[in-house]
Amino acid sequence: MNFDSVFNPKSIAIVGASRRTTHVGFGILKNLVEQGYEGEIFPINLNADEILGKKCFPNLTSIGKPVELVIFVVHPVDVKTALDEAVKIGIKAAIVITAGYKETGEAELEHELARVCNENNITLIGPNCLGVINSSINMNASFARIMPKSAGVGFFSQSGALCVAVLDYSEKLGIGFSKFVSMGNKAQVDEREMIRYMLNDPDTKVIAMYLEDLTHPHEIIEIIENAKKEGKNKPIIALKAGRTNAGAGASASHTGALGGSDEAFNAFFAQAGIIRAEKVSELFDYIKVFSSNGIPSGKRIGVVTNAGGPGVLAIDQASLSGLEVNVLSEEIHAKLIEFLPKAAGTKNPVDVVGDADSVRYEKALRVVAEDKDIDIILAVLTNQTMTEVNETAEAIVRIKSQTNKPVLACFMGGSSVDGGVEILHKGGVAMIEYPEEAANALSKLVQYGDYLKKEPSKKFEFENIRHDDAQKILNTAKEEGKKSLSEFEALHLFSAYGFSVLKAEMAINRDEVISKAIEIGKPFVMKIVSPDILHKSDAGGVRLNILPDNAGEEFDRLMESVLAYKPDAKIDGVIMEEMLDKKGFEIILGAKRDPSLGAIVMVGLGGIYVEIYKDISFGLAPLAEDDSKRMIQTLKAHKILTGFRGQKPIDVKALTEMLGRLSKLIIDFPEISEIDINPLLVMNEGEGTTVLDARIILS
Repeated sequence: MNFDSVFNPKSIAIVGASRRTTHVGFGILKNLVEQGYEGEIFPINLNADEILGKKCFPNLTSIGKPVELVIFVVHPVDVKTALDEAVKIGIKAAIVITAGYKETGEAELEHELARVCNENNITLIGPNCLGVINSSINMNASFARIMPKSAGVGFFSQSGALCVAVLDYSEKLGIGFSKFVSMGNKAQVDEREMIRYMLNDPDTKVIAMYLEDLTHPHEIIEIIENAKKEGKNKPIIALKAGRTNAGAGASASHTGALGGSDEAFNAFFAQAGIIRAEKVSELFDYIKVFSSNGIPSGKRIGVVTNAGGPGVLAIDQASLSGLEVNVLSEEIHAKLIEFLPKAAGTKNPVDVVGDADSVRYEKALRVVAEDKDIDIILAVLTNQTMTEVNETAEAIVRIKSQTNKPVLACFMGGSSVDGGVEILHKGGVAMIEYPEEAANALSKLVQYGDYLKKEPSKKFEFENIRHDDAQKILNTAKEEGKKSLSEFEALHLFSAYGFSVLKAEMAINRDEVISKAIEIGKPFVMKIVSPDILHKSDAGGVRLNILPDNAGEEFDRLMESVLAYKPDAKIDGVIMEEMLDKKGFEIILGAKRDPSLGAIVMVGLGGIYVEIYKDISFGLAPLAEDDSKRMIQTLKAHKILTGFRGQKPIDVKALTEMLGRLSKLIIDFPEISEIDINPLLVMNEGEGTTVLDARIILS
């Protein structure tokens, strides 16, 4: 991709430049002419001699000299004609502002644009986009009115309207950009290319993006990992729209009901080391914090405040966000009481009380900043009668310049603290208005630091997988037109992929149940097999601890319950499994296919309460060992699983391996749509796992 011609072109032509001041073609030309772009500008307008002092040309070939970048602001059909002409004069890049492509059902027109550009090595931004801005050369090749200041944030977005809002906010917040891109429909250039470019762009220090959809997740992870290996580490912040998953409850499996697209994106962000912002305000908070701070050496936060309440709120949120909040040492306490009044707080937060002047505030802040047991500093201020807002802001700027620890300010009070906020902005200190949001933003520095420390994950290697046996089971099901495997078939498929399963028999009537019960010779479980019964427990389709002598009667009771629940259910028979004589912890494993990100894998608390507790975690397949470990560690029940109050820890190593095997299974067989193992019984450490119940849905 030739991004240099997108961001640093020596010449720009605007096809569709207009004399009408309300036309987009006029707005783009006006921005280029009046905001200081120094390259050559060629307006293309058949009916005008000049616009804004620039000579007009009837078409691109009439310019008579090379043009590097062409911006198209004409009807889609005319874009195609002009693009063919642009190819003849050897352009290097194109920005198609014009709408009316894929978003209106005209996907073929869009594909044709991409084809022409790909075949002629033209880098294409758009169509249906706002344009591109490079403040360092005063190039506003967009129809946004604002030229932001030049700074280290690279921003790209699928939404042009959000781009405009971001520019408006950034002007108020003092945020500047290295590159600013509206991607539009992403006919050619998408997130992969923008991330790759910005990771290599020396002017970009922080990457921020707004997404509505995303493809090629593993390629993006690879791009980021390769940059990490080369020492080109840059925090990437993403605001992703489309968080709800309406209709998921109608899915045919627990995994389908619990694992929506948003969970898949969370898994992707976690594996890629991308910081997720939940809302626009958080996007700006994280941009500010990362733009003005390095990564802390630890996660211990110290808070200095002139108001007790906001200080406590900050500490509460810091703890909830994963930061460490420690009481300051006796040594630090001794230093603070030398100059603080008796009413002051010297633990954490350090409360210099409401009558503090800037000198007292600075002294306290300096003591905390010099504490070897503090890694991150948050300065909270409310504007009280005695507060020296501007002077305190100057003190915070001084402290920030004298420490390598992250420093963040929280000035509460609206317009009454504007002067101090301006001083903070100019002094390179990030400012967030509310203490909870400030603490949360600081926690993201730690989160990113943890990602940087993480070693490349080891890939799973499995020897005892019988791929051909698994394929035969699936081929037979497809030949029979099945939409799902029976539990009996599913258990055999899992066995082929190295899962431990109980010995099971299939019986299709009462006589077979009695006969096979005698063969089993010990207590067993009986479960209904029916394509119409998705959740067997709901239908009374599971009978436990059956003695061989009672097999016939228990079969009758099971059938009575199932047919009362669904009289027209198709019954294929029952599965008879020996009762497991070991105790364990019930876990659910699952996998499904997300339309954007591909296969995702799930782990969580299992059994009948899975959709009540919803203690679940997701990963993007194929999983590496660290991905599986992360999924287990992020469960709320993790402490219970690893041993709590005298309980023995479960076999986490075996569970980690089963996640890897499940990941391989859904990757190896694209005909599988959803998988549920619920429950997977995980025994004590070193004793392994056993599949007790399973469901596989076919695509």
